Amino acid sequence: MSGNGNAAATAEENSPKMRVIRVGTRKSQLARIQTDSVVATLKALYPGLQFEIIAMSTTGDKILDTALSKIGEKSLFTKELEHALEKNEVDLVVHSLKDLPTVLPPGFTIGAICKRENPHDAVVFHPKFVGKTLETLPEKSVVGTSSLRRAAQLQRKFSHLEFRSIRGNLNTRLRKLDEQQEFSAIILATAGLQRMGWHNRVGQILRPEECMYAVGQEGGCSVPVAVHTAMKDGQLYLTGGVWSLDGSDSIQDTMQATIHVPAQHEDGPEDDPQLVGITARNIPRGPQLAAQNLGISLANLLLSKGAKNILDVARQLNDAH
Repeated sequence: MSGNGNAAATAEENSPKMRVIRVGTRKSQLARIQTDSVVATLKALYPGLQFEIIAMSTTGDKILDTALSKIGEKSLFTKELEHALEKNEVDLVVHSLKDLPTVLPPGFTIGAICKRENPHDAVVFHPKFVGKTLETLPEKSVVGTSSLRRAAQLQRKFSHLEFRSIRGNLNTRLRKLDEQQEFSAIILATAGLQRMGWHNRVGQILRPEECMYAVGQEGGCSVPVAVHTAMKDGQLYLTGGVWSLDGSDSIQDTMQATIHVPAQHEDGPEDDPQLVGITARNIPRGPQLAAQNLGISLANLLLSKGAKNILDVARQLNDAH
């Protein structure tokens, strides 16, 4: 018996240790839920690896009394995690695409993008307005959002409402809505509410003609730029727009491109695996380039129609206030 016990102990001591992959994330509950989901997927794919989640606070998490667009800091929700990657304190990090800067730091890449959930925005109403829509809210009702993108579009569509900044994580914003009398409703991402299990708080999901979502979502919430995409019969349709801060001025247009992904395909070229900061070795270059060129073409079209002037004025007004 003792011999068997010793043999077991010796075998355990000599067995190779599992490699530990350190995964960085923000401390917020929603960020942890997203990260837990990614880690669960990775564990299923790589059962021989061990994963350790390292959570940290970011600049955007710490500054809660100022609108995101006023802070003047880039990478509000990513900088601390980027530094941890640079210092080899973590091996990878999990982000929401909308929090990523448009241009990644040198040496960084987006290694994987999970299947997109509902990209649309949702309206959560104060308990006394349950059953209402933005259109049927009383005149001068105050709607909370930390996003210039949302506010600019919705002010144009619902001019009888007042839009005011609201900060904090989802729990904080919902508590402000329910316990205070300042807001009649707040605008949040449908995907975030669903991931938190708060499907019952979704009072209205905004249609693209009411509020388009953030680019990829890389455009973020601090600029009044938005898109809507749709795939139909091998065609990718991309609608994009820019708005003045009060929504009174806007430019929108739609373009399309053929996107054909064969069922069986060769890996992309090894010499240039990166496309707009994304490493995608097993996806054909053709569809990637077609999608990227569609985005560039639509951006250039909007610029040619005066989008830069609208954005310049919006930036100056935002800085002035």
